[in-house]
Amino acid sequence: MDYARLAPGEQADRIAVIVTFLRLNARKPAPPTVFPPGVTLTSERLGVDAYRQIYNEVGAPWLWWLRRLMPDDLLARHLTSPSLTIKILRVNGDIAGFFETDATPWPDVNLNYFGLLPGFIGQGLGALLLAAAIDSVFIEASPLRGMTVNTCTADHPRALPNYLAAGFVETRRVREIWDIPRRLGLVVPEHLRV
Repeated sequence: MDYARLAPGEQADRIAVIVTFLRLNARKPAPPTVFPPGVTLTSERLGVDAYRQIYNEVGAPWLWWLRRLMPDDLLARHLTSPSLTIKILRVNGDIAGFFETDATPWPDVNLNYFGLLPGFIGQGLGALLLAAAIDSVFIEASPLRGMTVNTCTADHPRALPNYLAAGFVETRRVREIWDIPRRLGLVVPEHLRV
């Protein structure tokens, strides 16, 4: 990912995160996810601008930065990949969150991104959206070997517990150092700084 390298002399915030990799081999026995009235989930093909808007709004508090740096042509190619699925969560027509899965590592499917806009956190929508993401992989995309995801200490503090509660198991943890370009305008929490 050459595009993620800092330019010579570029200012950045150096942070340290623990990345936890998780795996789900089978969906827990349960009926398919049902959303309450006014809440919908739709599969959508997004253009670069629409994708960047939702990615930035959902991910800013959690330091999602790599796709912010990805050149438009690479992102456009990624967004048109037949192995990619993006589902948008709406509440009364307003975008509340999204998830993105990638079947490139078939027979595994990776949950690349998952999250809610800040104004929709704490309303129970995260558990529903995660259940729907799992449904989309194990009900809509079978047969497959499993579902993978990773989260890190920059993510929402409930991310890891929610994945574990949904049945994911930890496969490994690694410490990573990230240099996040200051030009992105992300607010870096002090506890992550190196």
